[in-house]
Amino acid sequence: MNYLESTYYFDYESDEIQQLISDFKIESLSTKEKTIRLYLKVRDSWRYDPYNLSFSKENFKASIIAKKSKGHCVEKSIILIACLRALGIPARLHLGKVKNHIGVERLTEKFGTNVLTPHGMVNVFLNDKWLKLSPAFNKSMCRICHVSPLEFDGENNSFLQQFNDEGNLFMEYLDDYGHFKDVPLEFMIKNAKEHYPHIFDTKKNITEFKL
Repeated sequence: MNYLESTYYFDYESDEIQQLISDFKIESLSTKEKTIRLYLKVRDSWRYDPYNLSFSKENFKASIIAKKSKGHCVEKSIILIACLRALGIPARLHLGKVKNHIGVERLTEKFGTNVLTPHGMVNVFLNDKWLKLSPAFNKSMCRICHVSPLEFDGENNSFLQQFNDEGNLFMEYLDDYGHFKDVPLEFMIKNAKEHYPHIFDTKKNITEFKL
């Protein structure tokens, strides 16, 4: 399967994504170095925000997300995938279900639960193997939650902060939905509706839902 294609969602030929990768088009940088630097850029340049959701198709385009100052895990994963593909590095979206145990008061108020689904991360193909990495939680947010930010060394998976700095449970991985070549919007809508039926206004089209 080709995980280098530009798609409607991973629209890396756009000016916004080309601008993002402009500093990474350096021949002296290895593929591994480019991936690590891009990961850090996406992790910390967009503040993590799980509360502002919209299921309109346009809002999941990398070029649209790139204009924002914050994003949830799937949005930040989409930006990173688009940037990686733009540099010729195979990447794909990986979805799962997680439970957060720290700083979940607002989350529980909005969703009625501390379970987040679908939770987005990235698969990148480096050194002949697929690695998982999650750019969701920016460094400043981690500082507030007393959690060490996820680092990525280009050799090992880096997608789950199980405990905070005090040893308390932070994230729990509940389910794995597998990887996708493109953004599976219909699956994501169906999944969200199954887990959070109370937050959808039945009088509106589901794709127009916003918190």
